[in-house]
Amino acid sequence: MDGDAEGVWSPDIEQSFQEALAIYPPCGRRKIILSDEGKMYGRNELIARYIKLRTGKTRTRKQVSSHIQVLARKKVREYQAGIKAMNLDQASKDKALQSMAALSSAQIVSASVMKSQLTHMPQPPYAPPPRFWPGPIPGQPGPSQDIKPFAQSPYPNLPPPVPTPITSYDPLPTPLPPAATAVPVWQDRTIASSKLRMLEYSAFMEVQRDPDTYSKHLFVHIGQTNPSYSDPLLEAVDIRQIYDKFPEKKGGLKELYEKGPQNSFFLVKFWADLNSSGIQDGPGSFYGVSSQYSSSENMTITVSTKVCSFGKQVVEKVETEYARMEGGRYLYRIHRSPMCEYMINFIHKLRHLPEKYMMNSVLENFTILQVVTNRETQETLLCIAFVFEVSTSEHGAQYHVYRLVKD
Repeated sequence: MDGDAEGVWSPDIEQSFQEALAIYPPCGRRKIILSDEGKMYGRNELIARYIKLRTGKTRTRKQVSSHIQVLARKKVREYQAGIKAMNLDQASKDKALQSMAALSSAQIVSASVMKSQLTHMPQPPYAPPPRFWPGPIPGQPGPSQDIKPFAQSPYPNLPPPVPTPITSYDPLPTPLPPAATAVPVWQDRTIASSKLRMLEYSAFMEVQRDPDTYSKHLFVHIGQTNPSYSDPLLEAVDIRQIYDKFPEKKGGLKELYEKGPQNSFFLVKFWADLNSSGIQDGPGSFYGVSSQYSSSENMTITVSTKVCSFGKQVVEKVETEYARMEGGRYLYRIHRSPMCEYMINFIHKLRHLPEKYMMNSVLENFTILQVVTNRETQETLLCIAFVFEVSTSEHGAQYHVYRLVKD
């Protein structure tokens, strides 16, 4: 097995390995910081810890890396053999093989990346590898809640590893004369700076009903919009009114705003939908966050999300994303990023309060600060302050966006 120890990857371990590949995709090279340890975890270490959580068996980060490389070499050989066997001209074969050669081992063993990178290439005639089977592993110990960084609930039932495609960027309306288009239509009307626009944002719980059906509940959601020049500009709020709700030390909201650019700062008031009575929460529930951004520039972005209580940071997640060209613009997607234990427990406790006014009283001192920066230049691209109340609407989660200014 190309130096990969036989027996190290028994079926139960392989299943957990495949599940972890689906949870932690290679695009973005996500790293998670645990505030109580201050340590940053790489993808292979997270995969190793997931295996330990699901099976009780230890696999090192280096063993995970080696296994990924072994599987990648196997897939490359299969792909090369398939391409060579197809009735193609030499130029097409060379182009297909070059596309495969440009991928990293981690990308090659991830079905979602392979699909997106090689869809324009001829597909070789070999059967795809079987997906991991759903459900708990017979005869294996249950997950341990003491293993970090997997503070979120275990996932005995996961959706297939290929993520649901997100609708590509909507084309802009017909341009107006040059004088009217000095500022893009979405700027000052949506969460958008001169360099980056937030297209979508959602926090959700997902539960598997049966092997082919999943139920999803949105706690908060910002959907794609198509603004026009006739739409009103965003209302402004003085940023000094919310300074005390966010960290004030180095790198806090005040320092970030003074550094600028000041057209990158927004306040989002969420009315969160906590009424998920139609979905039964349980050990198999998945709590996640997805977001999508758009830019005319090809950058590497870093997304820092800080959860704050009484103005103090409780936990931070840092994620790095790379651009993907779609519809003439560069898109950045963070898809199904698992929620941390603090957030899951907070939601559970909040939902068990008997009255909405009690929930709102707790939420008065709960905020989230998301800062998106250009990794190379450290320029702030977007800074979004999230504040919360409980939705009383029958239509579910609601939100309102404001520009943050300092008059």
